[in-house]
Amino acid sequence: MRSSGNKKNACHVASASFINDVWAWDFVHSPTVEGRTIRFLNIVDEYTRVCLSIKVGRSITSEDAIDTLAGLFSMHGVPKRIRCDNGPEFISAAIKNWLGTLGVDVLYIEPGSPWQNGLCESFNGKLRDEYLNQADLLGEADARLKAKAWRDDFNAYRPHSSLGYLTPSEFARRCADSAPFAARTPLHQHTEQPEPSLVSQPNLS
Repeated sequence: MRSSGNKKNACHVASASFINDVWAWDFVHSPTVEGRTIRFLNIVDEYTRVCLSIKVGRSITSEDAIDTLAGLFSMHGVPKRIRCDNGPEFISAAIKNWLGTLGVDVLYIEPGSPWQNGLCESFNGKLRDEYLNQADLLGEADARLKAKAWRDDFNAYRPHSSLGYLTPSEFARRCADSAPFAARTPLHQHTEQPEPSLVSQPNLS
């Protein structure tokens, strides 16, 4: 299945205006010490810059991605839009159908245009420079543990000039405190509430 993407979906065109407006996700790859590749699926809220998840695995399928999103939706609510490239996991029918059922618009960027997903690419660069290029990854469990420590530090202890020199976590807390109650309710939709069962992984058989 192909998705050509659209320059109108670029982050500088369809930018995020509030918390849970646009999430961005992308993959980063790195070798472990024995030379085998390990994958990192990064998911970021563009408005707050909070890294919502770094999923680590030798293989991360579209089904794994759905499972990760379902957990995040339960914790943080359902975003209005998700920005991504045209990787096979992101354009799978399973992901498209599931997100469509929940009313989430997918903003596919143009192929070969990573700058159109610039906020996530910036995060990926920091992850690579400050973690992946600095650490020996002994295996999947070690990479997962170190990624969590780096993510916690990024969210809680890294002030961003674009956030008024607040950390992403503090900025997100202030956004949540100022939001209407309905917008803070988990699984809140911008129109209707989905059935709770829709947030579980769909039948992919």
